[in-house]
Amino acid sequence: MSLKFNLSPRKLFAENKGFLLFLIGMILMRSAVADWYLVPSSSMYPSLLEGDRVICDRVAYDVKLPFTDVILAHVADPQRGDIVTFSSPEDGVRLVKRLIALPGDVVEMRDEKLIINGVAASYTAIAAKSADHLTPTREYAREQLVFNETLGTLQHGMIVMPDRAAMRNFAPITVPQGEYMMLGDNRDNSRDSRFIGLVKRELITGQVKRLMFSLNADNYYLPRWERFGAGV
Repeated sequence: MSLKFNLSPRKLFAENKGFLLFLIGMILMRSAVADWYLVPSSSMYPSLLEGDRVICDRVAYDVKLPFTDVILAHVADPQRGDIVTFSSPEDGVRLVKRLIALPGDVVEMRDEKLIINGVAASYTAIAAKSADHLTPTREYAREQLVFNETLGTLQHGMIVMPDRAAMRNFAPITVPQGEYMMLGDNRDNSRDSRFIGLVKRELITGQVKRLMFSLNADNYYLPRWERFGAGV
């Protein structure tokens, strides 16, 4: 006995119209309005942890043609200190980093310390919130130092790894119009603008302000309850 499937595409659509329209709407929303993103690496510790699921506001800065980098309208300008997602200018992979320098800024790094427009950031040593907020030991088991990096009114946590070979210095560069410098908060464990170059505005895919939830893969995927819905 053989089974025959003779439903036409029109009949299939008619019988599943509600579900298909919902699916199309979700795809369009994730492409153009809001998306969620799993943090896959430790490059943004201690701000973002592996296993965090972040909410990305795709219209924080620009309205784009869905599924493209074509900007239809500007909403607001990215600001220094924002955590953003973007397509890597190197290979197109989506990354999440902190926006450090704006168009027109002159930025340099000396012995891990940032200087922007002639103003040096200040660094205050702090204790990690917990071992979970340090680079996992399976990846790096030596000394990690946590600081508050402060530049003007902006302040955020960062990690340095004294025993790891890293790019801790670069000469002053002027950020061109329409481009931005991105750095990871886990400064010695991040492939960012020091390696992949500056990021054009059209490659920025959104801003991260809040987490959806977080699961700790190093602890049987148990929930990090305190991070559910937390702001970043």
